[in-house]
Amino acid sequence: MAGPISSGAAPVATHNPGTRYGPALALLASLFFMWGFITVINNTLLPHLRSVFALSYLQTTLLEFAWFIAYGVAAYPSAKIIERIGYKKSLVVGLLVMAAGALGMTLAATLVSYWVTITMLFVIAAGVTLLQVAANPYVAVVGKAETASSRLNLVQAMNSMGTMLAPPFGAYLILGRSKSGTAQGEVVLTQAERLADAQSVILPYVLVAIVLAVLAIVIARFPLPAMGNATTRHNKEERKKHSLWKHRNLVFGIPAIFIYLIAEIGVANLFVNFVSQPTIANLTPAQAGNYLTLLWGGMMVGRFAGSAMMQKFDAGHVLAAFSIGAFIVMLVTVFTTGPVAMWSLILVGLFHSIMFPTIFTLGIKGLGPLTEEGSGLLVMAIAGGALVVVQGWMADHYGLQTSFLLTAACELYVLFYALWGSKTTQALPEPELH
Repeated sequence: MAGPISSGAAPVATHNPGTRYGPALALLASLFFMWGFITVINNTLLPHLRSVFALSYLQTTLLEFAWFIAYGVAAYPSAKIIERIGYKKSLVVGLLVMAAGALGMTLAATLVSYWVTITMLFVIAAGVTLLQVAANPYVAVVGKAETASSRLNLVQAMNSMGTMLAPPFGAYLILGRSKSGTAQGEVVLTQAERLADAQSVILPYVLVAIVLAVLAIVIARFPLPAMGNATTRHNKEERKKHSLWKHRNLVFGIPAIFIYLIAEIGVANLFVNFVSQPTIANLTPAQAGNYLTLLWGGMMVGRFAGSAMMQKFDAGHVLAAFSIGAFIVMLVTVFTTGPVAMWSLILVGLFHSIMFPTIFTLGIKGLGPLTEEGSGLLVMAIAGGALVVVQGWMADHYGLQTSFLLTAACELYVLFYALWGSKTTQALPEPELH
């Protein structure tokens, strides 16, 4: 998932043609990498915790609910924090909050506590939210304005790289070092095995916390370009003349982001459990975690391919084609078995790749002076990932494979949005950057 655009006031910076922004851009790209990495580590963590805590699918997906509900809860406070302390300090605070949550996961492992785990995942996600809201404006201004799109694509690719590398890291250090992760099929752990498996989480999260803390120190000391806020008095007066709710592309775009996140997160979180089943690939969770890398790798490849296609074709039409492809492979996943079902689920990553950034871009198109408010609403819609608990409930009551019909239904809404909901109404002139 590409990082959303900030909902705060549009930042500006004085661009000096002689200044080299490469080091600053590389440092910012590392932030995109880390929040992609730590987000996807959950996909190997969840099946592990399911065995440790003997959880139902509903309880397992509740862990992800805590993660994504943080976007809805923390997005507005994050904007206020940035307004009070500035963008650079907010990046540091976001990293330190994430590091604190990662260290808190070691406490959860020591106590073998389900509720402490949920709390710490929420803390990490709140830090990620602040980081996302603060980091995107920096990427937009670090360098020449005419190459801003290229820079954003670059850091989003780094985000995808983080999501691609996280599964083998988690598979090796979490699943590969635990009884539940190396056993064939479902396993019931003894009390001693539960404690040992829970503690296998400590090392990877300590390593993550150290990296985040080091990044916070580097950013605090790094001479990032000075940024200020554009004058907002005129913008506020101009906004009063218009209504967000007259823009069809935004009105239908908010639920499109919300619904798409249910599909993306449901596939990623239940992937390991699905392909581990005897009727699908009969893999250990550790082996299945390695295949999860291909799912995220497909998303990275799809972003590059989709970007090239949009140079020649309408973005809405490309989104429609990808949503049809996603719908077809999800039906194959539900109604077949064996390797065919596994590879069709992997392939959905390729079709999901462009959905978030394309829906987001289409959603803010033509909003003019309302762009910031529209962006903020789309950012909050990321909380839709929390409704993966619905798929968890379906998996418990109707079977894991059948639950992916919910994903297929989500693809149909994206198709509706691509063909009709994304069409702009009462488009306004785009705001100028100064």
